[in-house]
Amino acid sequence: MQGKNNKMSAKRIANLAMLTGIALIIFVVELQIPNPFPIPGIKLGLANIVTVYAVYHYRAYEVFMTVFVRILLAAVFCGNFMALIYSFSGSVFCLVGMLLLRKIVDEKHIWIASVLGAVLHNTGQMIAASAVLQTVQIWLYYPFLIVSGCLAGLFTGLCAQLLISRLKNRLDI
Repeated sequence: MQGKNNKMSAKRIANLAMLTGIALIIFVVELQIPNPFPIPGIKLGLANIVTVYAVYHYRAYEVFMTVFVRILLAAVFCGNFMALIYSFSGSVFCLVGMLLLRKIVDEKHIWIASVLGAVLHNTGQMIAASAVLQTVQIWLYYPFLIVSGCLAGLFTGLCAQLLISRLKNRLDI
């Protein structure tokens, strides 16, 4: 017999795997789009549409598991294992912030959690970069990341909000 809190159903595991796969596909496709900004590292982060959705529909450990598997597989597919340090640190900050915020921000305002998540993700990445590069001069780059993170977080949050409102009529979410 399955315990309510200890085990996941096969359907739930399949749904999480599907979300991970969708996010990974979006990530790989986004890598093929040339960066229109002159600042390296700035991107929309479209895979975070899936993350924002998951934050509001799954348990915290399930969201962490989904995001970390996506990050690990993305590093394998792209061959960029150094990015793991930055992605993991950014994701931890982002997920903790969004998971806390979901307690006070309802799903109709999911874009707010997305903006905060983007800012926290950039903060986590800057902390990792500062530690890896052993310099504080990297923080001069931070204002550009915050502005781009707010815009990208707003865009992905609005996309997630739109998708959820459209899917509610078709799925049992």
